[in-house]
Amino acid sequence: MMLKRHFISSLFRLASLFAFSLMLLLSVSAEQMKQAKGPVVITSQALTADNRARTAIFERSVIARTSDMTVHADRMIVLYDKGTGDITRIEAQGNVRVIRDKRVVTAREATYFSDEEKIIFTGDPRAVENDNVITGKTMTYMVNEDRFSVEDSKVFLTRK
Repeated sequence: MMLKRHFISSLFRLASLFAFSLMLLLSVSAEQMKQAKGPVVITSQALTADNRARTAIFERSVIARTSDMTVHADRMIVLYDKGTGDITRIEAQGNVRVIRDKRVVTAREATYFSDEEKIIFTGDPRAVENDNVITGKTMTYMVNEDRFSVEDSKVFLTRK
């Protein structure tokens, strides 16, 4: 019974930390986080939490939603610090798709690094907003600066 309570308590703590870090992953500024309405809802067909390895693995049809953003992936691995419990890195793998307003970024993989507050999209990354498209080898999004850096970029702009 005590082990079950500890596991449930750890799972709730991990879910709270993941929800907070997910908001950072989704490129939400501190001001926007204060204004966020409603809960973060994460669904997957499987969840494996490993306190020794300090990881939580969400697998198969992972969908994370806030009131204004949705992230899809086949798998998300959340790594956190042993001492503080803070998220250090989130790895989204397989059919990654981040949707916010009219902007959609897709890639095979995306990794969020909390210490640098950046997201690196790899595996045919593609950003689409309205009819405009940017592709490249890798896309790096600096969250605090709201700035993208794209290697081997190709840009398709539509004039209206």
